Amino acid sequence: MQARTVATISTLLADDEPLATDELSYLLKDFPEIEIVATASNGPEAVEKILDLEPDLVFLDVQMPGLDGMGVIRKLKDEGAHIPYFVLATAYDQYAVEAFQFEALDYILKPIDRDRLKQTIERAQRIIVERQRVEAAAPAPEAPVSRPALQRTKVLIKSGGRNLIVDAQDIVYATIDDGLITVVSSQFEGISNYRTIEELQSNLDPETFWRVHRSYLVNINRIREVIPWFKSSFQLRMDDKKATEIPVSRVQTKRLRALLKL
Repeated sequence: MQARTVATISTLLADDEPLATDELSYLLKDFPEIEIVATASNGPEAVEKILDLEPDLVFLDVQMPGLDGMGVIRKLKDEGAHIPYFVLATAYDQYAVEAFQFEALDYILKPIDRDRLKQTIERAQRIIVERQRVEAAAPAPEAPVSRPALQRTKVLIKSGGRNLIVDAQDIVYATIDDGLITVVSSQFEGISNYRTIEELQSNLDPETFWRVHRSYLVNINRIREVIPWFKSSFQLRMDDKKATEIPVSRVQTKRLRALLKL
């Protein structure tokens, strides 16, 4: 193989058969531009990891428990999420028409042939690298200029059976997990009554609080360090007692570069 000449393509493999995942991982070692960032063994797990990692490319088994390959794509679209390019893989060719109705980048049959995989990767390179080039050339998105009707300066959180009042500017970050929003300040940590991150964000100063990831809202004045991460992305080390590290989504990386002149 030639030395890497293009940007790394972050890739997720989703298949309920471990042997199939292992075989594909082995074949992909011949393509240094492919960086496997995670694997998933069922549909719901694939959705979760795609939402969290925002990979460029996903090799997706058509038939998986919990949610099939088409269901994974449909779920992501319903949530308005970042949609990666999909390569659908299956032992059956009857899904080909449906695959392209879902705008899959490619459709390959198992067992995967090395030469056929090479064609798929070359196609992915052309399309993904061109998209990265266009995104890099586009102007960075600006922070919202309109302010919400009501910006709260105090936020109530529940901790240890107590209702604590936290100054909004003292909030370091907020995160959501399993439907509960945890608010972390320099002194306290507790659960908020807000139902969604969007609802909390709409009540705070938009010039101070930034949605860096679907699960995290951060106070930009409480970022202690920017840490390089995989595929030219970053994590933020926050100014809380635990020095929490928070991922910046691929979509928000451009704004981070503009904000901090990286």
